[in-house]
Amino acid sequence: MGKLVRALAILLLLAIIGLVAYAYFGPFFGADFSAPQTEIRIPVELNGS
Repeated sequence: MGKLVRALAILLLLAIIGLVAYAYFGPFFGADFSAPQTEIRIPVELNGS
């Protein structure tokens, strides 16, 4: 049972390291993480009293 927990902990650690590496090195290999930037204009009517 201890070997199973140890193996899962190692896999979790490798997954975290892989995710951080992908987030850091992804833009160098063409991955674009930026949000699409579009201008949105919505007219607003204010009822002043």
